[in-house]
Amino acid sequence: MKLSVLDRLIILNVLPKENDVTTLRIIRKLKEELSFTEQEYKMLQFVGDEKGLRWNIEADIEKDVEIGEKATDIIAEAFKTLSSQKKLHEEHLGTYDKFVKE
Repeated sequence: MKLSVLDRLIILNVLPKENDVTTLRIIRKLKEELSFTEQEYKMLQFVGDEKGLRWNIEADIEKDVEIGEKATDIIAEAFKTLSSQKKLHEEHLGTYDKFVKE
């Protein structure tokens, strides 16, 4: 699945931090897939400040990330939980729509 820098950051932030051992192993592998290489980090020129995390939009690239069925379910469930808690943000919507089929 092609994911933008924003998609990858959003997913990394919504993934659960606690779960059963099997699910945590899937999450760990997914985090590795979504993470940024040193080359990407250098190109994107990430800067964190009081406004949040910013990067060079001109260097924004999509990465083809292999996401299995269980990992897709984990992401979708994380988004559904945020939605039910009314904790979704507007910037989540594009990524939410890629994983949650209503």
